[in-house]
Amino acid sequence: MQEYFANLAKVLAQVPHDRSEAILEALWQTYQRDGSVIVCGNGGSAASASHFVCDLGKWTVVPGQRRFRAIALTDNMPLVTAWGNDTAYEQVFVEQLPMFYRPGDTLVAISGSGNSPNVLNAAAWVHANGGNVIGMSGFGGGKLADVADIAFVAPSSFMPEVEDVHIALCHALAVNLSNRIRGL
Repeated sequence: MQEYFANLAKVLAQVPHDRSEAILEALWQTYQRDGSVIVCGNGGSAASASHFVCDLGKWTVVPGQRRFRAIALTDNMPLVTAWGNDTAYEQVFVEQLPMFYRPGDTLVAISGSGNSPNVLNAAAWVHANGGNVIGMSGFGGGKLADVADIAFVAPSSFMPEVEDVHIALCHALAVNLSNRIRGL
């Protein structure tokens, strides 16, 4: 147990702070223009997407201030499975985007490997519709690091550590966004 925590501490110490600050600023700008943050991912990254949206929807609430707009494309499993069944799994996020996306919104695309086709397709759709993409990956970044406007690559090639770094980043973002909203 202690070995895992010690290794994770080493990974967290290598987190690219310039990237986390850039993501914070991009999400703050999205909030400032009353845009939405749309989040997607698979497996553990789907859980991180849902968790992040929960934190944006609850942790950032400040009495008297407008609430943060956020949605996870992972949270409507009947819709995910309907699109997966009727088209292809690679389309489960793209097919939901027209329901939610508005100009000025930001996609947070989470993929441990950075190579999930459905996440990459969502990023391509958002770019084609004039939006910004924040990519969160590990394993050197994968294709997502190349297509994201802001790429955050967890400095690990061990999936549990990558996921831990992503959720730590999401917590840090929610806390800092809440602090900024409190300062309005």
